[in-house]
Amino acid sequence: MNVPAAWYLVLAAVLFGIGAFGFLTRRSALIMFMCIELMLNAVNLTFVTFSRTLSDISGQAIVFFVMVVAAAEVTVGLGIVVAVFRRRSSTSVDELSELKG
Repeated sequence: MNVPAAWYLVLAAVLFGIGAFGFLTRRSALIMFMCIELMLNAVNLTFVTFSRTLSDISGQAIVFFVMVVAAAEVTVGLGIVVAVFRRRSSTSVDELSELKG
């Protein structure tokens, strides 16, 4: 059974909307990272959908680069969150605004 490409694009739009809403409303740094990952995965879904629709592999190649960048972002971000949590015992972004120089 073939699923139309529009369904994948609607799913990607819903996932991106959920991620954007979560990023804008939540104050925990860990939740914000999860929302960014959700938005990146929604973009990956659109790349794969258009790649399949156009019968071109370049969209799928871009997905691998996005996954590498997302992995690096999570590694650096979680390292910063762990370091801040050890000092402040909280992952709230509101408390991180006090670190401005």
